[in-house]
Amino acid sequence: MAIITKITTQQKNTDRFNIFMDYGKGEEFAFSVDSDVLIKFGLKKGMEVDEFSLLEIQYQDDIRKAYNLAVHYLARRIRSEKEIRDYLDEKEMEEPVINEVIHKLTAQKYINDREFAFAFVRTQANTTDKGPDVVKQELKQKGISEVILVEALKEFTQEQQIEKASKLIEKFFKKGSKDSLRTQKQKLEQMLLRKGYSYEVIQIALEDAGTRKADNADDDGGGGELEAIRYHGEKALRKYSQYSGFEFEQKMKQVLYRKGFSMELIEKYLSEL
Repeated sequence: MAIITKITTQQKNTDRFNIFMDYGKGEEFAFSVDSDVLIKFGLKKGMEVDEFSLLEIQYQDDIRKAYNLAVHYLARRIRSEKEIRDYLDEKEMEEPVINEVIHKLTAQKYINDREFAFAFVRTQANTTDKGPDVVKQELKQKGISEVILVEALKEFTQEQQIEKASKLIEKFFKKGSKDSLRTQKQKLEQMLLRKGYSYEVIQIALEDAGTRKADNADDDGGGGELEAIRYHGEKALRKYSQYSGFEFEQKMKQVLYRKGFSMELIEKYLSEL
């Protein structure tokens, strides 16, 4: 049995108190506690504390410290349960303490994975160029269950996905490219797949973009593709300048076809030479 000999307020944190005790060998610092724990256990000078009570006091104080950390972490933005668990684990909080904090935060409605998932999907859909597959993967990493994430992803409509994918395609074409349309399409498909869009959405967006690009090609005589094939053709010309006749023509066709140009356009280009 030990006796509390002195209680002092910490200078840097007035919500915490230093407890000094006499274990039979004179006064010494024992531990510190949060003000709520101090009040809960009625700690005061002269009070006798047995070993079991001491362990319970320290356990409750750990819960309070972990709770304060979690609330501060939540103040920045809404979090999933797994994010809070991982954060407290990084702070070296023990699992029983973390479980108590999660239970308390859930009861106080600070944690709600369903609300978190819906808010997360809406934010990603409205503020980023990510597709639903990437958003889904991120939700999984945050510990959201399959049932909840499937429901939440319904917030990201196919119409929104097509609109976002179309904007990415438009941005891609605005940069300009020396590639054939076929090669550009392949690069776009790969880029959109990496960003999390489904093959179905990509094809719809590409078809729409292709229609608009074809209209533009009609207006300017298909200058974009011709410019691209001339660019690659000039490089090929330097490489195969020593050849002539049929052999030259076959080598030019071969290299330009592999670059994604149609035979019709290749024939048109070669007729210019």
